Amino acid sequence: MDGYHAVNDILVKLFNDILDIEEKAVITEDFKDITNNDMHVIEAIGMEEPKNMSTVAKALSVTVGTLTIAVNNLVKKGYVERKRSEFDRRVVLVFLSGKGKKAYQHHKKFHEEMVEAILEGFSQEETEILTKALSNLGEFFRSYGKKVK
Repeated sequence: MDGYHAVNDILVKLFNDILDIEEKAVITEDFKDITNNDMHVIEAIGMEEPKNMSTVAKALSVTVGTLTIAVNNLVKKGYVERKRSEFDRRVVLVFLSGKGKKAYQHHKKFHEEMVEAILEGFSQEETEILTKALSNLGEFFRSYGKKVK
């Protein structure tokens, strides 16, 4: 099999596997009441200071309306909390509750294990080549996504 076909086969299988396996690894008994998409909202909100909805929506490449629906569900389930900005009462800030922080850490651990498995045994040069290849792939998706909108 030539390089082109090998890379194509690997990418197709990886995309399918990542979606399937991440859901199975991340949505465990402790977090069975949320979806993989919910987990990505939790990840985008993050562990730092509260964020406004526009910032989180932009990070996820969704509309604020779409994010509002997801956040409403996560608030009901106890993963996310809201508060008004002290500087501008019109601005709603979101942040993770204790339960949300546990979910965030759980998701982060899966990603850390995945990256460690990928880089295991790689030299610095190999890591740089892989990083460049994945950056190229990411740029392709971003530019392609703009064309199809």
